[in-house]
Amino acid sequence: MKKRRNTIDMVWTVILSVASILYMYPIIMILFNSLKKETSITTAGAFTLPTSESFAGLENYVNAIQSKGFLQSLGYSLLITISSVAAILLFCSMCSWFITRVRGKFSSGLYMLFAFSMVVPFQMVMFTLSQTADMLKLNTPWNIWIIYLGFGAGLAVFMFAGFMKSIPLEVEEASMIDGCNPIQTYFLIVMPMLKPTMVSVGILEAMWVWNDYLLPTLVLDIKKYKTIPMLIQYFRGSYGRVEMGPMMACIMLTVIPIVIVYLLGQKHIIKGVAAGAVKG
Repeated sequence: MKKRRNTIDMVWTVILSVASILYMYPIIMILFNSLKKETSITTAGAFTLPTSESFAGLENYVNAIQSKGFLQSLGYSLLITISSVAAILLFCSMCSWFITRVRGKFSSGLYMLFAFSMVVPFQMVMFTLSQTADMLKLNTPWNIWIIYLGFGAGLAVFMFAGFMKSIPLEVEEASMIDGCNPIQTYFLIVMPMLKPTMVSVGILEAMWVWNDYLLPTLVLDIKKYKTIPMLIQYFRGSYGRVEMGPMMACIMLTVIPIVIVYLLGQKHIIKGVAAGAVKG
């Protein structure tokens, strides 16, 4: 029995290892091509490894940063990501606290609305979203976080509410006996206990906002504002020629930061999702 189990584990290990390699293969090829000369990518092929003749070093990365307004787009992406994630963490955690502590038909219905929003396809609202954003002046990097708050609230409230149901109510009651008002109770007692879920939700939402292409393209004025994912498609020369080297370098510069954030916080993601699913 033990031998059979070891064999099954070995088979699953091989299968998952192959799947991991296949999943990482596109990223590895983008990395290799970002280090190759332009002519080597277009003539020798994009699936060949860099050689001494085709190796370009960091030339493509320098060109990507110095051209096409990369630093400006990086600033817009950072602004949108930080503001959106901060708003989602603050408002959704407070809303989840209300839902779990104030029992009633209103809070139950509110929770169901948040849960239902996760299954509504974005394509159903994308056409009216652009008009609504223009009408409410939400079409700039400084206030697009309001739209991201609306789309990201479903998952955040679901995870926060699941975790808060496992927090003993006596802890909050003790703080109120000591003289804390609801705002103080939340920031001094509840929020510190939400750290695992805060980290999980923050990383998941940051990955989504940072890599998002469709929503900023629909909402923002692309002549004035471009995020990093939007900028990638503008690496084109004359007659529609694509600058493959700088474009591959730009993709790597976009992927690396969020991969590092994910690797640093993956343990917290697992803990936060498990904690939020205890009584969800």
